[in-house]
Amino acid sequence: MQATPAQGESHQSRRESHCSYPAPMDWTILWYVIAGIIIVAGFVGSILPNLPGIPVMFGGMLLAAWLGHFRKIPVWLIVILGVLAAFSIVFDFLSGTWGAKRYGASKAAIWGALLGTLAGLFFGIPGLLLGPFAGAVIGQLVSGSPIEHAAKVGFGTWIGLLIGTAIKLGVAFMMLGTFALALAI
Repeated sequence: MQATPAQGESHQSRRESHCSYPAPMDWTILWYVIAGIIIVAGFVGSILPNLPGIPVMFGGMLLAAWLGHFRKIPVWLIVILGVLAAFSIVFDFLSGTWGAKRYGASKAAIWGALLGTLAGLFFGIPGLLLGPFAGAVIGQLVSGSPIEHAAKVGFGTWIGLLIGTAIKLGVAFMMLGTFALALAI
């Protein structure tokens, strides 16, 4: 004897009620985790000189704000965080140049510091720290300066990069604090 469906219930709806498939996943949580990972990666990148850590961190914050439909993190706050990120990029670039020029660097030394930074990317943290110094020294030597002056220029470039990194780290903490406060309120 075959069971008959209840009044108004079809065979299809009875079959669906016994289905063991899980409910569809809410991807929002995964996207928030990805935004958090991007923010942390950007913060770590902000510690190292000449890496775009702050813009990466800003990208994670923008993603999190967008996911929340800009309710907790309003658009005006994202604009302020974006201005801070742009400030850090400009200051990071100018600080190394300022340090080099303050110690009498030639254009060759400034280009050398830039090339040393790019080459240092391939050698990890030691390369990022020593690449600009070595590039500035080599560039200054190529321009005909004595080794003592070239070493001072390299030192000035390195000091400028350290100051830029300190400012970048300060901006990173400001951005994180502002973002966390907006989430908490």
